[in-house]
Amino acid sequence: MKTYFRLLSYAKPLGRFLVPFLTTSLLASVFGVLNFTLLIPLLNVLFDKVNPEALQALLSRPAPEWSLDTSPTDLFQYYFAQYFRQYGKIGALKFVCTVIVCSVLLNNLFKYLSVRQLEAFKAKMVARLRETVFRRAVGLHLGFFSNERKGNLISRIMTDVQEVENSIANSLSAASKEFFLLVAYSVTLFNISARLTFFALLVIPVSGGFIAMLVRRMKRDAQEGQQRLGGILSLLDETFGGMRVVKGFNAEPFITRKFQAENDGYRRAVQSLANRRELASPFSEFMGVLVVAGILLYGGSLVLSNQSELSAAQFIAYIAIFSQVTRPAKEISNAFSSSQRGIASGERVLELIDTEPAVQDRPGAVQLEGFQRAVEVQHLSFAYNPGTPVLRDVSFTLTKGKTIALVGSSGGGKSTIADLIPRFYDPTGGRILIDGIDLRDCTVQSLRNQMGIVTQESILFNDTIFNNIAFGSEADEKEVMRAAKIANAHDFIMAQPDGYQTLIGDRGGRLSGGQRQRISIARAVLKNPPILILDEATSALDTESEKLVQEALTRLMAHRTTLVIAHRLSTIQHADEILVVHNGEIVERGTHQDLLGLDEGFYRRLSSLQGV
Repeated sequence: MKTYFRLLSYAKPLGRFLVPFLTTSLLASVFGVLNFTLLIPLLNVLFDKVNPEALQALLSRPAPEWSLDTSPTDLFQYYFAQYFRQYGKIGALKFVCTVIVCSVLLNNLFKYLSVRQLEAFKAKMVARLRETVFRRAVGLHLGFFSNERKGNLISRIMTDVQEVENSIANSLSAASKEFFLLVAYSVTLFNISARLTFFALLVIPVSGGFIAMLVRRMKRDAQEGQQRLGGILSLLDETFGGMRVVKGFNAEPFITRKFQAENDGYRRAVQSLANRRELASPFSEFMGVLVVAGILLYGGSLVLSNQSELSAAQFIAYIAIFSQVTRPAKEISNAFSSSQRGIASGERVLELIDTEPAVQDRPGAVQLEGFQRAVEVQHLSFAYNPGTPVLRDVSFTLTKGKTIALVGSSGGGKSTIADLIPRFYDPTGGRILIDGIDLRDCTVQSLRNQMGIVTQESILFNDTIFNNIAFGSEADEKEVMRAAKIANAHDFIMAQPDGYQTLIGDRGGRLSGGQRQRISIARAVLKNPPILILDEATSALDTESEKLVQEALTRLMAHRTTLVIAHRLSTIQHADEILVVHNGEIVERGTHQDLLGLDEGFYRRLSSLQGV
């Protein structure tokens, strides 16, 4: 229940919804029950069972006043008696039919109003919940996304939230509206015959125990089903994103088998959940019919033998009303059964909301206003997993206006250093200072405002070229075009069908690798950061594209503090200092000429292999 009420809290203020919803639901229930209680006078008229003494007693009373204190029953009985006296049986019959029609009209009007309130509540709750979970997910540290499958995250934000809407909100409707109806029917039944009603209540413990057992098992099925669905979405994301590899390796049968396995697992979980959920409704209905049959047998024998205080009209009305009790009872049992899937989904959503980012601002964190002196890396150590260090005792100083290049074998730790400087991760040992301040004592936003990053993989979005360059800023067209010219991108952009407003497709798939990279550089140029981090920005390009991109990078690096991760040594010969990183340690450092002078140096071997 804790999960249930926490999910409902996303529709706050609840009072603004609950008061009109409960009011309209209560009125709908009252008029719904009234429709059936009016069967008694209707049947009495039809069967000519109107008691003359009772009718005379009603006529002798003064007319009741129309006020909140006056019982609707007194009003009905008084006017029923007046119509019966003035217009006879036909007049009384017309009066009862008119009241029934008005009651049905009001019943459906309040039903409609309550449904409108419920839909507004559901829309608000789901929108706020989805917005909250997305905001929390975007705010998590980079390592979270390295460990979590994207499909699972998408499943939580979309599918799980949708399940919350479908089951949690609907169960609220059943728990309130149907509950009111059940109570109203029960009170009416007790008023007609307490003896028969107590007899009918014997079925509740049996039904309740059976439903409770189903609910426990359904929750397990629902949790497994949502996990399986997340696996399917992850597989779809990986398959469509890597379709070139799938086709190139003729891996369609392999990937299809993986999908079949995930899909069959999801099918089994959903089928098991549905089998148990659908069992609740026929069981409740069977028990209800069983009780109705028992009442017919027990109560009917009392009426026929004149041992009951009920008249035939009252007994028929009792049976009609009791037959309606099974509907709200069944709706409530169905709601609690189906809510298990929503609760399972809600727990997955709340788990993501409750995940604390490993990288966040400390209390009283400093707001960086600019970059003045240097970035100092002091005895830096880092491990993605405990006991498996990626970096060990790394130290260097990146002075303002200088360029430091990191080179070395793949997996040596170069990209990890580049990820630690903008604080995508926090070091497990040592520290990094910017102008003498520990990065962990700065606000993350102000720190990253000082940095521009260009990676090997161009991260672009399915939007226009203009919006990809201006990403995260409010730049105008003139500023975007200036940045594109510096990045050697303006000419090819103007050659596109719609210029800067050309849509580039998913991940920029309509552009070449060099074009995508130049748009990424233009984005960094527009940001105009004092510190620049280039992570193998030209390693995946052909010779012509590399030349254009390298020219753009040279312009971008001018008068900036730059950390370059390079695979091709020809691109970093003019760096102020080159650090050779191997197995998480700096094994050599110096200028290009200094490192070439080392007889058995690691850098010299790399240089000879590349012919530099």
